[in-house]
Amino acid sequence: MAGRVERTFKFVIVGGGIAGVTCVEQLSSQIPSAEVALITAGPHIKAVTNYKQVSKTLEEFDVEERPSSVLEEKFPNLTVIHSAVQSLDTQSHSLETTDGRLFGYEKLCICSGGRPKLLTEENPYVLGIRDTDSAQEFQKRLSKAKRIIVVGNGGIALELVYEVEGCEVIWAVKDKAIGNTFFDAGAAQFLIPSLEADKPESAAPCKRHRYTTEEPAAGASQTFTADRNSQQHGAGPTETGSALGPDWHEGINLRGAQQVSRRVSVEYQCEVEKIFTSEELPDSQQQTLGPENAGSWPVYIRLTNGKTFGCDFVISATGVVPNTEPFLLGNNFALADDAGLQVDEHMMTSEPDVYAAGDVCTACWEHGPLWQQMRLWTQARQMGWYAGHCMAARVLSETIELDFCFELFSHITKFFNYKVVLLGKFNGQGLGPDHELLLRCTKGLESFSALAGWWERC
Repeated sequence: MAGRVERTFKFVIVGGGIAGVTCVEQLSSQIPSAEVALITAGPHIKAVTNYKQVSKTLEEFDVEERPSSVLEEKFPNLTVIHSAVQSLDTQSHSLETTDGRLFGYEKLCICSGGRPKLLTEENPYVLGIRDTDSAQEFQKRLSKAKRIIVVGNGGIALELVYEVEGCEVIWAVKDKAIGNTFFDAGAAQFLIPSLEADKPESAAPCKRHRYTTEEPAAGASQTFTADRNSQQHGAGPTETGSALGPDWHEGINLRGAQQVSRRVSVEYQCEVEKIFTSEELPDSQQQTLGPENAGSWPVYIRLTNGKTFGCDFVISATGVVPNTEPFLLGNNFALADDAGLQVDEHMMTSEPDVYAAGDVCTACWEHGPLWQQMRLWTQARQMGWYAGHCMAARVLSETIELDFCFELFSHITKFFNYKVVLLGKFNGQGLGPDHELLLRCTKGLESFSALAGWWERC
């Protein structure tokens, strides 16, 4: 890494998502005299609003996208640097941005989040939804679509199949039930009728400010790449915006080109075997297609259950992978099996003075019996707050113990317009085949499951 260091900061945080912004707020509050830098690729940051402590472990909050200037006005010791990170040199305690600037740090926290794990990386008909730009591209394509295929069974997939209207949706899941990441088969059966009914009217419109990036100038190139799902304006490396908020679909029109309200078909226990364009589809395969799949669909997808469907485009919602790429070359970070940066109980990585929080890291301390890591908004906020606390404690020579939020997993969310509360090993994670799960589902009324005394009621 050549060049002259432009400025050295006490603390540098990389990433304008919830983990990075929460870390900045914690550091600036604990040590207001310290110079803090936030390096973020986009013009906006994600801020926690309407925070509510529901219980000792449960919390509710909204995520709002705001201009980074709001954060600088709140904390005079903060400098926001609008650029992506090109490289990191942990030996010299410096990092280089994509615009060629070099900054030094005493303590660094990497909060670069994750990027979509796509089915294929170079197919224009396969989209991932991660940031504001990719959500806008999805909305644009959906407005002309008659049929889409959603692959995945996580949070994004659950939100999409419920919110999309005016377009046929084929939902391919690898599990025996929908939402396997978040709830059991009984709760899944309880929620299925919500896909058959009309969506209820919203109780109230979302009144929080929303900020979007400007449209590209005439003549500028605009490419949505398959690996990052972001825009490129002219030359230069692709920059990834921070992840969308939990209510990202509010305020945008998720309606297709048909007049139907909703039509969702679920294909269980299957994965994608192959993706074809209409030109690549073998003649033998075309002859076996039903009338609803024959014709001139731009893309076809063959599932492992033997079925082939045509559609306008495919949404890959199969999770995220930690966005560690800019930081690894020339350094000796220990990586976990899921490719995240390993962090200890003080959020420290294997490199000195380098911390990590949020989707980019993997908690490698000994977990409590009722806690597990899931790459969710709640944990991004908790990790960002705790990482800032640990960094400040190290500078102030204070001792710190693992925060209580890592003793019991807890998360509040909403699926299919139902509030969902998750506590501990909520789906029997870690149990072997010698346990039985008792289920009862009364359509439209309740879902009940019992496992070693654990139960839930929707």
